Amino acid sequence: MEPFNVDVSPEILFDLRDRLVRTRWPDQVDGAGWDYGTELSYLKELVEYWLTQFDWRKQEQLINALPQFCAQVNGLNIHFVHVRGKGPHPFPLVITHGWPSSFFEMYKIIRPLADPASYGGDPADAFDVIVPSLPGFGFSERPVHRGLVRVDTFWRTLMTEVLGYRRFGAHGSDIGARVTSALGRFHPDVVSGIHIGSVDLDWSEPLPPDAQLTAAERHYLERVKWWEKEEGGYAEIQATRPQTLAYGLNDSPVGLAAWIVEKFRAWSDCHGNIESRFTKDELLTTVTLYWVTETINASIRRYFEKRHDPAPNPLRLGERIETPTGIAMFPGEKDLVVPREWAERTYNIQRWTDMPRGGHFAALEEPELLVDDIRAFFRELRTSETT
Repeated sequence: MEPFNVDVSPEILFDLRDRLVRTRWPDQVDGAGWDYGTELSYLKELVEYWLTQFDWRKQEQLINALPQFCAQVNGLNIHFVHVRGKGPHPFPLVITHGWPSSFFEMYKIIRPLADPASYGGDPADAFDVIVPSLPGFGFSERPVHRGLVRVDTFWRTLMTEVLGYRRFGAHGSDIGARVTSALGRFHPDVVSGIHIGSVDLDWSEPLPPDAQLTAAERHYLERVKWWEKEEGGYAEIQATRPQTLAYGLNDSPVGLAAWIVEKFRAWSDCHGNIESRFTKDELLTTVTLYWVTETINASIRRYFEKRHDPAPNPLRLGERIETPTGIAMFPGEKDLVVPREWAERTYNIQRWTDMPRGGHFAALEEPELLVDDIRAFFRELRTSETT
């Protein structure tokens, strides 16, 4: 395990600026707004800010204020933040991000979880906070061979063998929710509890017969079907032809920004005003992380590997993840918000919270709500672990 600091070379930043200046902009239908995808005038505004006001070195300082490390884990070099808790018995917690996100999404919740007393909380709720970058994302090594990387097995090795924890908890959203579910399902001997702040939950295959579903569950499945038709095109491309898409996204920073920023607007609780939830600096730090690491291809390739996994091992009908589970459901996910009875079919739910606001990127949108819920869920579990 080696200490790590972000330090992007000036040549990469000069090249980025040159590409931004030389952007060849597309046209747009009059009055299109965001109906056709990322809105032209907003993207031009964001790129102008990128060129004239965004300070990557300042964002590096913000990131490097967090202790970061790299370690060989199951054959790949994995980058992670590791902040030791300040309290009588800090409880280890691994937090997993999703797509199109990064470890940076968690920057607002790391310190409050590790040092609750400094943020008006109880020091007894302190965590040792570990935030890895998924393989192929950010500063973690990119897998270059066919096949789905079983991230849960990587995190088990990281937590128990590299960092030496006997037992730990896990939180995640989006892909991170799937990883967190897998930790609870396959590693209950070392995972005390899982907390999920996302609609991305695991279901059984096949699904229960329609006659056994409640009205809320049937309505949920109808909403999912509609969402997949109207919003799921990105996932179909990434799951079928990621390499074709990657040529454009890896070559054009504006194309990359358009692909990512549209999701931050569509999936957040912003009601159409993206900057009511995220600053330009937060959006551009996320995009720039993908750009300087050239990881957009590896990140979207995961969708292909998931779709074509020869051994998916789904939950069987009637099977549950018995590890104690907390779920925070944020309303900004809109059409994908899950009814509790649906989740209870496959999770041992010990805490369920219908959040009053927030969306897919909860750690950025509503960090205080998320921190409070994570603390509350693990409070009883950590007590049982230390008695």
